[in-house]
Amino acid sequence: MRTALVIGTGLIGTSAALALAGRGVTVHLVDHDPDQARTASALGAGTDEAPEGRVDLAVIAVPPAHVAATLAEALRGGIARACIDVASVKGGPRRELLALGCDLSSYIGTHPMAGKERSGPLAATADLFEGRPWVLTPTRDTDTEVLNLALELVALCRAVPVVMDADAHDRAVALVSHTPQLVSSMVAARLEEADETAVRLCGQGIRDVTRIAASDPRMWVEILSANPGPVADVLSGIAADLDETVRALRSLESADEDKRRGGAAGIEDVLRRGNAGRVRVPGKHGAAPATYEIVAVLLSDEPGGLARLFADAGRAGVNIEDVRIEHAAGQQAGLVQLMVEPAAAPGLTAALRERGWSIRQ
Repeated sequence: MRTALVIGTGLIGTSAALALAGRGVTVHLVDHDPDQARTASALGAGTDEAPEGRVDLAVIAVPPAHVAATLAEALRGGIARACIDVASVKGGPRRELLALGCDLSSYIGTHPMAGKERSGPLAATADLFEGRPWVLTPTRDTDTEVLNLALELVALCRAVPVVMDADAHDRAVALVSHTPQLVSSMVAARLEEADETAVRLCGQGIRDVTRIAASDPRMWVEILSANPGPVADVLSGIAADLDETVRALRSLESADEDKRRGGAAGIEDVLRRGNAGRVRVPGKHGAAPATYEIVAVLLSDEPGGLARLFADAGRAGVNIEDVRIEHAAGQQAGLVQLMVEPAAAPGLTAALRERGWSIRQ
């Protein structure tokens, strides 16, 4: 791939452009807002000047509601040897293109499973897709050269290609992406009118659950509007679980011992099913989930503190598999949870104590 045209210079489009430009591809940028394209260009994502001729690959990175129309125009105009889109829903755009009578041999739907709570070119990074799944949805109509160019794009962005049927993809993202966004937002919405005293008690659990609730509502309305059925199906299942859980909790309030036992069993059931589902979430580098030991270290909120902690762990010869930070309320300190292999935990604890760190059990 020598040349590419990125139509839509938001977070995903600009990040893809930065990755391609950083690996020697000549990238042209187009956006309905010329200022946004100029911003992406100033960041090093390419040029906002139009290509002189046909490019190798056109990346359509516009909002979901405009994907089909933009693709149809690109396909009919023959602006590229291959056209892809990066929308988070795949079945709908393809059906719209078929209804418009487009030749889909030079098109393949794709979806990089990466993003941020922030949007726009200023949030873009060249490494946004590194190590992340990038779904490709070829059909029997897809030309081999088109598939190869899409795979080259994925490789240049250092993502991991995953081939799926378009409708299967839409059902999958409804479960693992779209529904979690709504559930996170619904939990966060409970905080809007909450008493200030309750809000001050927020810990890492509520921060984890509500992190993605900070996402742009307008963007998510467009995404959910393109995949409403599968998301509603998942939510229906969750609603049924919620109804059962509410009944179980009400039973725990009862004076009847049998009802209380039944309520406890119902709560335990949903928690155990949650355990079983959580185990299926891929672990580090997409491998099977691993069980780590936590070494909790009290850390003052000062420049260089976290770097010193990591350096001391490195001197102890221990690889930190994951890390979480829980900030203390009303104090300039936090608890850093270092997740390490179980066999390494005792040695790391001893080494950090020798270097003056406060370890919490």
